Formats: sequence, C-alpha cells, structure tokens
Amino acid sequence: MKLVTFSHNNYSRFGAVVGDEVVDGVGELNIPAAMINFISAGEPALQAMHKRIASGNHRIPLAEVKLQAPIPRPGKYLAISLNYADHIAETGRDRPEFPSFFTKQSTCVIGNGDAIHLPKVSDKLDYEGELAFVIGKRCRHVPIDEAYKVIAGYTIANDVSVRDWQFRSPTFTVGKSFDTCGPLGPWIVTSDEISDPHNLNIKTWVDEELRQNSNTRHMLFNCYEMIAYLSQAMTLEPGDVISTGTPSGVGVKMEPRGYLKPGQTVTVEIESIGKLSNPVIEEP
Repeated sequence: MKLVTFSHNNYSRFGAVVGDEVVDGVGELNIPAAMINFISAGEPALQAMHKRIASGNHRIPLAEVKLQAPIPRPGKYLAISLNYADHIAETGRDRPEFPSFFTKQSTCVIGNGDAIHLPKVSDKLDYEGELAFVIGKRCRHVPIDEAYKVIAGYTIANDVSVRDWQFRSPTFTVGKSFDTCGPLGPWIVTSDEISDPHNLNIKTWVDEELRQNSNTRHMLFNCYEMIAYLSQAMTLEPGDVISTGTPSGVGVKMEPRGYLKPGQTVTVEIESIGKLSNPVIEEP
C-alpha cells in the first residue's frame, strides 16, 4: 500500500494511492485522519484501509490533489553519515566502526514537488538521495532479527545539505536542517510490499544528468542494524524517520563542484518506491 498525506480543496488529509487515484481515508471510523495516527493504530487501521480500497469508492484523481510530505513533522528525523563504501571513498574518510547519526530538524521537511531553497547565506547547496524508513511501533532495545517488525514502511529522502554550514559543526545539524532541506515522499510504501529493502536500486538526477547510481545492498549498516543500535539509546516512536545514507556522486565531490542552482530539478528514484522530485529556487 502507498500511504499519502495530501491536500484537496485546501484540506489536508490521509489516503492511499491506487494507480492514478487517491483513496481518501477521511470519514471512515477506523481510519485515523493523520498519517502518524494511522501508523500508530497498527493492523486494524491497515485492514480498514484495505477494505476502503476494495470498495472502489472514495476516490480522487491523483492529478487533482497535492501530495505533501507523508509525515510533515516527524517527531524524530535521524540520518546516518558515511554508510556507503563508495561515498566513504570519495570523501577520503575512514570507514566508521559504529553508525554515526545526526539530526535533521523537522521544520526542514517538504514534500514531492515543493521547492528547495538556495539559501541567502550560502551557494553550497548539495543533494543526497537516500532510502528512508518510518518507525511503526514504539520500541526500545530491539534485536536485529526482530527489527523488521517495527518498520511501518519505506520512503525516499533527499538529505539536502548546505555544505559550508554543515562543516561548521561536528554534529552537522545546522547545515542539514535549513528550511526546505528535507524532501520526503512521495509516499510511504508499506513493508509488506518491499521484499528486501537491502537490494533496491537508487538513482539521483540533477535535471537530465544522472549523478548517483547505486543499490542499497552497498550500505555498511543496514536498516535493521540501525534500529538495533539506535534503540539501545532512545525510544523510537511511530512516525520517526530514519534516513539510511547516500552513495557516491554528491555535488561537493565533483570537479568542478556540482552544487545545486536555481532553475534545476533534483529527482531521486528508488526501485519499488517511486520518484521524489523537487525544483530549486532562490530563497524568497
């Protein structure tokens, strides 16, 4: 199932994409009206949504809605650095012994089609196409072999980075958290539709130029290992987003530098999920 947050007639709501239509979840007693509440409700809500889809009713043409970020304000948005061997090689850094995470502030999140802003204070705006997963159950101390049970689904992230601000701090947080630097979407694909999250092709284009081309099997720390590691330290909650790192091909390592410019469009495609596309404009 492809779960979406969307707006229609100036009203934000929850639903599921089926073909070229959106099945509107609003109005069904057993289907919460917001994504995080739906995820928190677990299997009963999923079954109710399956029944609503099967009814063939409550449908809106996809072309008539605006897809928003699936989770517009995640409680936690954590991202891992240096998680692909080829990206480590292009940075010249050492292979990490442990997963290294940073926080993206939730106010950076935007949806598919929303504009990424070139900041007034920097011209070093970069892209990082990534697989992200969404936590579906409140959990702590999760064993690796049971971690798949707490994932609600998978989505696409673009870990947009303002490079000079990123490297002003060892935590990366400010340079990773500028407004509009967190595109997510276009939807969340539920875990039952992703047979193996660790064997998905991932590609990033800037306009028509293919910049990144890899597969999630090249991650050093996989999704389940990330959950096991993080949950030793903190409680993970429904709606938390964890982004799994980027492969090689980032703009900062190109010669000349491949930083994003107004008028360009960044598109990240991940097999079995879809495409996340965002134009770049000057910060208003």
